[in-house]
Amino acid sequence: MGAAMRRIQAGNALSAFGLGFTVPYLYVYVAQVRDLGASTAGAVLAVFAMAALVALPFTGRVIDRRGPVPVVAGGAVLAALGALVMGLAGDVPTAVLSATLLGAGTAVMQPALATMIVWCSPPAARTRAFATQFFLQNLGLGVGGLIGGQLVDVNRPGSFTLLFGVEAAMFLVLAAIAGTVRIPRTSSASTALPKEGARPGTGGTRALLANRAMVRLCVLGFVLFFACYGQFESGLAAYGTEAAGIDPSALGMALAANTAVIVVAQFVVLRLVERRRRSRVIAWVGLIWAVAWLAAGYAGLGHASQTMATAAFVSTYALFGLGESMLSPTVAPLVADLAPEGAVGQYNAAFALVKQLALALGPAVGGPMGASLHGPYIVTFVLFSLGISVLALRLGRRLTPVQDRPSLAHVSRVVAVHKPESLAAAR
Repeated sequence: MGAAMRRIQAGNALSAFGLGFTVPYLYVYVAQVRDLGASTAGAVLAVFAMAALVALPFTGRVIDRRGPVPVVAGGAVLAALGALVMGLAGDVPTAVLSATLLGAGTAVMQPALATMIVWCSPPAARTRAFATQFFLQNLGLGVGGLIGGQLVDVNRPGSFTLLFGVEAAMFLVLAAIAGTVRIPRTSSASTALPKEGARPGTGGTRALLANRAMVRLCVLGFVLFFACYGQFESGLAAYGTEAAGIDPSALGMALAANTAVIVVAQFVVLRLVERRRRSRVIAWVGLIWAVAWLAAGYAGLGHASQTMATAAFVSTYALFGLGESMLSPTVAPLVADLAPEGAVGQYNAAFALVKQLALALGPAVGGPMGASLHGPYIVTFVLFSLGISVLALRLGRRLTPVQDRPSLAHVSRVVAVHKPESLAAAR
């Protein structure tokens, strides 16, 4: 990695480390520590998601006009302010305000960071750059969550104020690091940067919707995030405790297994997938996740012993982690490769918006099903996972050979041509 990429990855890891301190405990903090009630805690999480949905449609054009650096820095400062306010929130209006700032700030940082990675890496290195980003994000979230768990005490509101203070500090560190990044004069940057006198991202949303491959990728992305990340801490957790009788403490074990698989397997998987067709890799993810949902079905519907049910449930999260490690070097670089000159920010923001929609709707649909409709819940998401494979193969027909398999490219250029809320969203 060059100096610019090292700074981007370091800032990304530190901000994920800060998020890990607070994401697992946000609901408990609002509902119990500040004694604002479960309904307020749910509203705060909803506001977090809604703020992201409002901010993202405007983010892409700003990135393409002003560059990703000021957007990352501005979003990080906004999120830091939200974290500080949340740490002191003692009433409903303050909690809602802080969730708005946090949601908007963290949301706009995602496509801006993805665009910085695109600008600072040639296409040949982009797959590995996004895999490294995903690896460092999960490592930061995991380490932050472990340390935060040792510091937090529901009987001491000050311990939560400390956690949010650490989170704010990490966001400010990201802002400072982003401000020092100098985009190198690579072919990627030269083609991504708006030309003098030209309108960046000409065509806007209409041009994006006319790109059939990008539309199919967005549909595929929605199903991916809806069927996996959107179920982690809602439907799947409810299903595990209600149908499988999983002890709530085992949920933490399952999330730890998910993170551990990603951290251990990421670069091993990278070697296996970076020279293969992206559409085929995503299709394999759908099959792996179908097996994961079948393991969850066995845990809750298979009349297994408590030990076997817990093991099967934990393996579900581990298999999800394996699929995630295959997606990280595949989907985000493909978004960049589908973007025309001067519109990388808009394409990254559009895909982030699709992701946020899936993360908002996933818990709303999966939560009630996982808690009460156990059999239909498993069948539904096995079918969703198989649908991922079908959509991926259909997407492959819309991609050029180089877009589907970047290793075929001999010249480095941008081809004509990426959680939390929940832990998932931060990825």
